[in-house]
Amino acid sequence: MSRAATRDRSVLIAAGGGQTLPISAEERALFLKPTAFIPTDGIVKETSDRIVAGAATDRDKARAIYDWLVANTERVAATPGCGSGDVGAMLSSGRLGGKCADINGLFVGLARAAGLPARDLYGVRVAPSRFGYKCLGAGSPDVTKAQHCRADVYLEGLGWTPVDAADVRKVMLEEPPTHLGADDPKVVAARQALIGGCEGNWIALNCGHDLSLPGSTGKPIAFLMYPQGEVGGARLNCLDPAAFRYRIEAHEISA
Repeated sequence: MSRAATRDRSVLIAAGGGQTLPISAEERALFLKPTAFIPTDGIVKETSDRIVAGAATDRDKARAIYDWLVANTERVAATPGCGSGDVGAMLSSGRLGGKCADINGLFVGLARAAGLPARDLYGVRVAPSRFGYKCLGAGSPDVTKAQHCRADVYLEGLGWTPVDAADVRKVMLEEPPTHLGADDPKVVAARQALIGGCEGNWIALNCGHDLSLPGSTGKPIAFLMYPQGEVGGARLNCLDPAAFRYRIEAHEISA
């Protein structure tokens, strides 16, 4: 059993820079580093260069990438789990569809290619949305399938700043009455809230990539957001909790 405290996050991007704790050279290098599924060269770099052309500041670059993702990606409900996070394959195929690990992973790749330290935060939704979005919260204590990843970008003078284009696309597809247009008030509000802000109904677990599992005989995994297991050297399907036999619950408790 784990116990966590949650809180909303809000960074006023439009307010400009201020005093913030700088990241170390080691952290900067880590969060600019390409991964197997999130390269920063080739088509990722070419796409990033086109998106941020003319952007004068880190904030301008981050917003340009966010706006481009909201406009050009789509949430595909049939995508298993939260997606594969293979952003190079997404761009090469021209099919910019998937779920949070794909869309927010693409933000991380494009941001790193533009020189902005960025990271995916892999976690799980644990409570309903107080922002009022049915699709952006956990509907019951059973959160076995409530995994979600969000992106952070480091902006000079502002620090780590949350960005979640994937949830904007989720609102467009799933928020009742569903299939909302870009100019729907619910979508406009989500788009404004989810750059520089995130709701405290979610717990981050890690920000790792290309992970070798302890004792595993299988290949490294792109990210860790689901329970993992192997039997007789064969890796279990982490996206099938009924066959894997795991359950995750979240309950609010008093301090």
